[in-house]
Amino acid sequence: MKTFQGYRRANGSVGVRNHVIVMNTVGELASFTKKVAQLVPGVIPVSHQAGKAQYPEDLDQTIRTLKGTAGHPNVSAALLLGMGNDDPAKEIVESLKEEGCYVHSITFQKDKSISDILKEGKQWLETAVERSHAQEKVTADITELTIGLECGGSDAWSGITANPAIGACSDAVVRDGGTSILAETTEAIGAEHILAKRAVSPAVGEAFLKIVREYEERIRDTGEDIRSANPTPGNMAGGLTTLEEKSLGCIKKGGNSTLMEVIAYAQKPTEKGFVFMDTPGYDVESVAGLAAGGAQIVLFSTGKGSPTGSPIVPVIKVGTNPRLYEIMSEHIDVNAGKIIQGLNTIEEIGQEIYDLIMQTAGGKLTAAERHKNQEFAIWRLAETR
Repeated sequence: MKTFQGYRRANGSVGVRNHVIVMNTVGELASFTKKVAQLVPGVIPVSHQAGKAQYPEDLDQTIRTLKGTAGHPNVSAALLLGMGNDDPAKEIVESLKEEGCYVHSITFQKDKSISDILKEGKQWLETAVERSHAQEKVTADITELTIGLECGGSDAWSGITANPAIGACSDAVVRDGGTSILAETTEAIGAEHILAKRAVSPAVGEAFLKIVREYEERIRDTGEDIRSANPTPGNMAGGLTTLEEKSLGCIKKGGNSTLMEVIAYAQKPTEKGFVFMDTPGYDVESVAGLAAGGAQIVLFSTGKGSPTGSPIVPVIKVGTNPRLYEIMSEHIDVNAGKIIQGLNTIEEIGQEIYDLIMQTAGGKLTAAERHKNQEFAIWRLAETR
């Protein structure tokens, strides 16, 4: 059994990192969140612009994402900053405490000064950091690991090198009892029928086709056609010519495993194995959804060198071509371009990625972590009201 050293949480999950974070529940506190985090060395701010003036469906999604982020296995402690009586901070914290998470909320009220809030936040974070430093690692196995699959800045080589190699790695993780979550609903359009045929049941296959149809319908309601908007100008500059070509490359990240479940954005899987999450194609929002859904590590293929990272999960970058790795090696963890050069096969690069997953789970930093690339945004479905 393949094992790694991680942090066992009260709810039984295992984290590969031990972060202490500060997160705002409403957009008005985005900058203040960063200010509070700076009070204590090592604390990570997770700021965003959502949480207010949202329609019910969007607000539910925001709360689900915030809860999944604050209660993530990679998070040792989370301080949530809220504002006003209708703010969800206290609700989220109470729910997470029931799951054994170490969390706290501070709400901006008329009877509380900024100085009081900063003092309370600093004191709680200092205790949280001390607590995190005292936590010891335990041995966990691959069956307790969930990886997310993402791509950004695809080029003509994505579907030939990096994505198939990630697919080979994903299949290996699933064979060994782990879970792999493929994201980006928009990136499957044009090849959705192929992925649906791999579903464990007709119901799961239809669930996947349904989220694709609904996504296209939402886009058409705005007067746009996503099939004519893809591939993007950047994709075309990289050599991609059609939507189908891009989508076929995208779904290769899911390997050949049976599709066991289709889940909503930021939702945790209930099945082991290969899963699909309904997310947008925008990398930052998609990675945030994967993380909130429980992925402890994200694999991210890129043909253009996207430096996107995450505040709470290690993001492993897999470059598609040798030229990219030569220019941006400081941002790329795995050079899948060696497949083009005939130096390695797809399966060998897949194994290299798998080995790096296990090393990363044990504490090795990814390029995005070393550069402190900590992007975070929540997918919004509707207009701001």
